[in-house]
Amino acid sequence: MAYLGAHESVSGGLHLAFERIHSVGGESLQIFTRNQRQWNPAPLSPEEQESFKREWQNCSNMEVASHGSYLVNLATVKEDLLKKSIEAFALELERCQQLGISKAVLHPGSHGGAGVDKGIEQFTANLDKAIAKAHSDTRILVETTAGQGTGLGSTFEEIAAIISLSKYSDRIAVCVDTCHIFSAGYDIRTQDAYDQTMATFDTVIGINKIEFFHLNDSKKELGSRVDRHTHIGEGFIGLEGFRCLMNDPRFAECSMTLETPKDKDLADDRKNLQILNGLIKN
Repeated sequence: MAYLGAHESVSGGLHLAFERIHSVGGESLQIFTRNQRQWNPAPLSPEEQESFKREWQNCSNMEVASHGSYLVNLATVKEDLLKKSIEAFALELERCQQLGISKAVLHPGSHGGAGVDKGIEQFTANLDKAIAKAHSDTRILVETTAGQGTGLGSTFEEIAAIISLSKYSDRIAVCVDTCHIFSAGYDIRTQDAYDQTMATFDTVIGINKIEFFHLNDSKKELGSRVDRHTHIGEGFIGLEGFRCLMNDPRFAECSMTLETPKDKDLADDRKNLQILNGLIKN
């Protein structure tokens, strides 16, 4: 059931992320292709590309996704920030193409007070510009969000609107973050609640649009609209919610990565993955 893994550091070189994910027993991987807090990172060198692909070849059937920079806000109405955001995400897509990464996760951004409808219009139009600008066929996975502040993407309806408005809707899918949807008010703690949430997603967006998961328990209660990740089974979602997801046959081939807190020796990743694997029914 599913391919379980984690977001791992690329400190010391992109290729070292594979060593880290192997050390925790992961089957899928998420990375930042460049420092997520820099607007103008250096281009990928041929040597980086080669070493990354070489290490990836040693990992049979492992899916790798990138996560877009936290600086990028394609929903903003601020011209300077918008220009930099379009350029930065276009470059992210190009780096994915160079590395052979087929999926890039992206937050829908913040409307900054302009309103949800304006924000969705802005995000979609500017995402389309970034896609058109990039020489890449990487798919974009819009991530569900918790609904903090003026952030977009906390309702399934908002994400559905983004997909339907884009000229590239066939290249856009969804990354579901368990902490985020729970904090946004979608309950998954019991089988009945989980089934209802997934039925709502299917009605509003289409279950086939889910192509990736972030597996995080929530430090905050249902509907808190606060994004605080914690270890599996130690938050308000609890083990039963993750048991429901781990045994949903619709996601048997789906990649799912942890974004839970981690220590330097990655023992936390090992523990969380062991817990998730233990929830899978034989």
